[in-house]
Amino acid sequence: MNPLYAARRRRNQIAMGLSLLATVFGLGWLVLILGALIWHGFNGLSVAVFTEMTPPPGSAGGLANAIFGSVAIVGVATVVSTPIGILAGIYLAEFGKTGWLAKVTRFINDILLSAPSIIIGLFVYTIYVMQVGHFSGWAGSAALGLIAIPVVVRTTENMLALVPSSLREAAVALGAPMWKVILMVTLRAVRGGVITGVLLAVARISGETAPLLFTALNNQFWSADMNGPMANLPVVIFQFAMSPFEDWKTLAWAGALLITLAVLLLNILARTVFRQSAVR
Repeated sequence: MNPLYAARRRRNQIAMGLSLLATVFGLGWLVLILGALIWHGFNGLSVAVFTEMTPPPGSAGGLANAIFGSVAIVGVATVVSTPIGILAGIYLAEFGKTGWLAKVTRFINDILLSAPSIIIGLFVYTIYVMQVGHFSGWAGSAALGLIAIPVVVRTTENMLALVPSSLREAAVALGAPMWKVILMVTLRAVRGGVITGVLLAVARISGETAPLLFTALNNQFWSADMNGPMANLPVVIFQFAMSPFEDWKTLAWAGALLITLAVLLLNILARTVFRQSAVR
């Protein structure tokens, strides 16, 4: 065997072995974490988790108010952030390819994408919670919306950038105004990718705890009033997991499993939508 070829083959085998070891090491920790979560989480699941309120220490209860609060806060954040993110992405992809405003917008969007979520929470706490004098679901939705917007902006811009210029030119040549070209041609061509971005943004904000500690806080009782403190799964999990009470810790495991399953389903749905769109 050629000595040069043999040396290259040995280096390749060493690199492949190290890569395999790194993969096994990373996946091993993931399996351990998911295994512990599934084991403890399923042990804590029951009908009461979905029907009863968060209990005081030593009492039976569930997470109904926290589940409802999380759905409400994330839902409002998604409804507000989605159109803002899509419109900003359209501007960056269709109108702001060279202007100074587009460069500034992209720069700020990159900062928001990498900013720690606790900073967003402190920002909303300063400009809203401190001014009105109380925590609220609206403040929580505002914080989560600020986290979701950059994800939607980036995804929308990247998806629209994949649309061939010839498609736009053909629509314009037929006499279609620019707004109709964007709405009926380019957006329709990448609607699967845009929907995927929205779903990924929802998955991103569903488990955020730090922003909600400074905005929505918590509520032991059922409350549909977005103008007051609202129970939510991330904060309830944080508080219950840090407590010395076993019944609270059991509910924390169940809540963590629910969030994990929700994020998993959203990611699967996002990949399915994107794959179907790519096939078309």
